[in-house]
Amino acid sequence: MPARTTTPVPVANPGVAPVSMLPGVGPALAQSLGRIGLNTVQDLWFHLPLRYEDRTTIAAIGDLHHGEQVQFEGVVTNVERGFRFRPQLKVALADDNGDAIVLRFFHFHRSQVEQLKVGTRLLCFGEVRQVGFGLEVIHPQYTRVESDIELAVEERLTPIYPTGEGLGPKRLASVIGKALALLPTDDSIELLPRALLEPLQMAPLRDALMYVHRPPPDTDLLRLEQGRHPMQRRLAFEELLTQHLTLRRMRAQVKARRAPKLGRGRVLAERLLASLPFSLTGAQQRVAGEIADDLKRGHPMLRLVQGDVGSGKTIVAALAALTAVESGYQVALMAPTELLAEQHLRNFRAWLEPLGLEVQWLAGKVQGRARKAALERTAGGAHVVVGTHALMQEGVVFDKLGLVIVDEQHRFGVHQRLALRDKGAEGDMVPHQLVLTATPIPRTLAMSAYADLDVSSIDELPPGRTPVVTVAVSSARREEVIERIRVACAEGRQVYWVCTLIEESEQLNAQAAEVAHADLTAALVGVTVALIHGRMKPKEKQATMDAFKAGSIAVLVATTVIEVGVDVPNASLMVIENAERLGLAQLHQLRGRVGRGSVLSNCVLLYRTPLSLLARERLQVMRQTSDGFRIAEKDLELRGPGEVLGTRQTGQLQFRIADLARDADMLPTVHEVGEQLLEGYPALAERLVTRWVGDAARYVHA
Repeated sequence: MPARTTTPVPVANPGVAPVSMLPGVGPALAQSLGRIGLNTVQDLWFHLPLRYEDRTTIAAIGDLHHGEQVQFEGVVTNVERGFRFRPQLKVALADDNGDAIVLRFFHFHRSQVEQLKVGTRLLCFGEVRQVGFGLEVIHPQYTRVESDIELAVEERLTPIYPTGEGLGPKRLASVIGKALALLPTDDSIELLPRALLEPLQMAPLRDALMYVHRPPPDTDLLRLEQGRHPMQRRLAFEELLTQHLTLRRMRAQVKARRAPKLGRGRVLAERLLASLPFSLTGAQQRVAGEIADDLKRGHPMLRLVQGDVGSGKTIVAALAALTAVESGYQVALMAPTELLAEQHLRNFRAWLEPLGLEVQWLAGKVQGRARKAALERTAGGAHVVVGTHALMQEGVVFDKLGLVIVDEQHRFGVHQRLALRDKGAEGDMVPHQLVLTATPIPRTLAMSAYADLDVSSIDELPPGRTPVVTVAVSSARREEVIERIRVACAEGRQVYWVCTLIEESEQLNAQAAEVAHADLTAALVGVTVALIHGRMKPKEKQATMDAFKAGSIAVLVATTVIEVGVDVPNASLMVIENAERLGLAQLHQLRGRVGRGSVLSNCVLLYRTPLSLLARERLQVMRQTSDGFRIAEKDLELRGPGEVLGTRQTGQLQFRIADLARDADMLPTVHEVGEQLLEGYPALAERLVTRWVGDAARYVHA
């Protein structure tokens, strides 16, 4: 067999060499490394530990405590195989002081039992548990050692890396160790110019990498595990800087394209405003002006409009749509659910059809002749087309699409938004994009995850809105809550009763709602109680919502299907069952369904005990504030950015070491350095993006 050839390592830049050039890395191992994105030596340098184990000392068994992860040694004094519910192996271990601990295995094989004979000396590592009056470790890591050999310990904390299929932690750590041996000792690895780095008083990149991969034994392990060590913050800074540069580059690419200049007149907008029974708030006027300024320019608008529940984002979007229509272009409005899309359809038809405009409906349930007619009208120039994901399907052709409006954009995947935008693309000409969200985005996320967008905030509620009084009540007081509903209904008010289940199942949620509906119907004699859930047919759901809005239904039992898009001003009481199971953002969205009229409204968070600390904190926040932006900041703190942004943000950078909530204080400096780098060192900025992001730089382009 011929010897395997390796790619020579460029002396000036060993980081770009493939992993296959490292000793012991054959084709199979290189393939396993490639599956988790480790293709070059540099990728291994930046594959950072998830956590650490302290194997720098050997603790006496008598000094061990419950919950510690620790290294200890001893001699096997007894071995017992048994079967209690399932097979298990118990190995008693004692040290020179006579103190004992039990090693318990549930998964083992015959050869393992033969190795663990009485008298065998073991060096073990694992998490200690207190069981009765004794200590035990379940499935410890262990090594057999000769009884007369002095035990050696690690000189540094042991890093534990994220691994993949066919890639054990020890093998990966060994490969990373070989890669670190090639880490340059000079400044060639540093991509931040000294003029920018020195004022920050941060360590050189090489020192930070070596420290994080090989922490000394005196390191504050808690600080390291929290990601707050200065060496970690040095790496987090560079990673956040890279994300900022990537989004800026993406924004520049989009802005380099052309878009139609919209804004030839304001006749339609003025007519709509004159017909409304209310005046726009100052915040609405400000945001509408920002959008109008964007639309006049010859490059694509990329604007996110965020506003709390009920702040009036839809009318602002309608004014933008009229600007496009009056300039001779079509508008597409896409929402994530049919319920929300239908709400937009009703609003837009009520506002725009009296102006002589055509508002077309296109959703998945539109089939047969109706679908064919809708497609023909869309291609024939219908002024506004409202729909769901169906707007992006093949066969949907626009005549002249100039503005795309996406509501609750975090519920869509990246490619879905791209598909809709591209339906209006002609050469380098693309439509303007307006993104709406009723989930206020914390400033931290807006500065980072949405750096490619201009962000406008409607931070003022329309006059006449009353604050919602929120209380948390144990489910043991359920009968009191039902009595409260009876009183509200007797006064002519309407009520939501929202059911939740921890499983993401429409069937289970529907069953929970059906049980609650039956219970409330029996308890509230003479009160009309209706039911709505996600498994109902769209026509049934709409008929129920229309009846509730008309006032013929007093109590609406629902799943979280009513989270967005429902506006019933007479509903002044909401009960959220099992509220401890929901996140802050969803609780806030649901609560926003009440308080839409002039009567004092209430929200009852019905919870089951015992409450976890996290659930208790969430309910406390809901009681203390109705400010969506404060709630969003707390939500970010409690759940992290991935959850707040939405699980379908497939284009978002997955951070290796940075944390948007933890590292928010660095963002202003990140932005400042990013601008200086782009202006003075564009080639270094490009290399930074390649280092940290590589192929993953295919960001959100919608």
